[in-house]
Amino acid sequence: MSRAIRSPRHSIAERPFIVIWEVTRACPLACHHCRASAQPARDPRELDGADARALMRQVAAFGRPAPLFVITGGDPFQREDLNELISYGTSLGLRVAVSPSGTPTLTRANLTAVRDAGAVALSLSVDGSTAARHDAFRGVDGVFQWTVDAWRAARELGLKVQINTTLTRHSLHDLADIAALVRREGAMLWSGFLLVPTGRGAGLDALTPQEVEDALHFLYDCGSVIATKTTEAHHFRRVVLQRTLHEQCGTRPALGPLHRRLTARADELRLFDGPHRGVRRPPMDVSSGRGFVFVSHTGEVHPSGFLPVSAGNVKDRPLTDLYRTSDLFTSLREVGNLRGACGQCEFNRLCGGSRSRAHAVHGDLFATDPWCAYEPGTFLHRTELQEVLASCAP
Repeated sequence: MSRAIRSPRHSIAERPFIVIWEVTRACPLACHHCRASAQPARDPRELDGADARALMRQVAAFGRPAPLFVITGGDPFQREDLNELISYGTSLGLRVAVSPSGTPTLTRANLTAVRDAGAVALSLSVDGSTAARHDAFRGVDGVFQWTVDAWRAARELGLKVQINTTLTRHSLHDLADIAALVRREGAMLWSGFLLVPTGRGAGLDALTPQEVEDALHFLYDCGSVIATKTTEAHHFRRVVLQRTLHEQCGTRPALGPLHRRLTARADELRLFDGPHRGVRRPPMDVSSGRGFVFVSHTGEVHPSGFLPVSAGNVKDRPLTDLYRTSDLFTSLREVGNLRGACGQCEFNRLCGGSRSRAHAVHGDLFATDPWCAYEPGTFLHRTELQEVLASCAP
């Protein structure tokens, strides 16, 4: 049971599991949810080549095995030196992944160059099961086809592919169809990103906690045929524990109408037919400041790309120091700082809620995650849960 949730092999107080670097904010798209409100032109304050190499040396200084290093944007292909940066990071022993935007730069030639420079994985966004739905969300016609073509090319080139889907009102009722697309095309991982209302995303309609609960349980269902994870939906770890115990005890959770509709659509699509995964992919116990760090295009260090609070700048203080000793990061690693329902919740050590969403909605890093439906202390199998939580204790 302790493997229902994975923990990083090394202390999250000493080194992050993943470092994401926003290489640029330049991007030709106008996605409705963009946290960065990306712009067409590059910012002259971006980390230049020398600064970027210094950053990668700081990441390598955490020790081996080094954190996963993800180059994101904006659109990373707007940097002419992208392949040089990938090659340099790889030479330092970093495992480098790239998260590009769905633009005409997603050519087979560019993907081949990225692979040859040393990148091991590609992360692509799919927010609709059809061109009409996806392109409407991304703000530019043609994005869906560029993305699918790149997806297929990347797999043929031997790159691992992660597909990201933003959970918004736009995509909720399309999730079964998107899951069917992911299963058909094949991916290393399907990640459901639960919207944080920041940047352009602040203008989108909020989901209800019950809708979020239903969506997370549907992602759990999909985990039987697709490797699934979440971003900024840390209560997915709670869902995984609850569902595992329900299955062991022969009970079922009480879910809402969205889950019933998604399940019915999945049945129509025969999503769960055929071979199932032998073992589910356990979610990783990583969240803002706890195994996760984000470096902005100007070098500011944040616990998450969706949490616009900085611990300092890598040009002034090494990333290793900022992650290990800054007040911001150390406070986020202390579960006793959580307030409200998150502070009272028996799952808080393995969940903790989204600090990014708490900050965006309440202006308080440690407030309750407003999109969580769980009421602390109400889970049916209390004795079994306590045994599981004890087995997961560090």
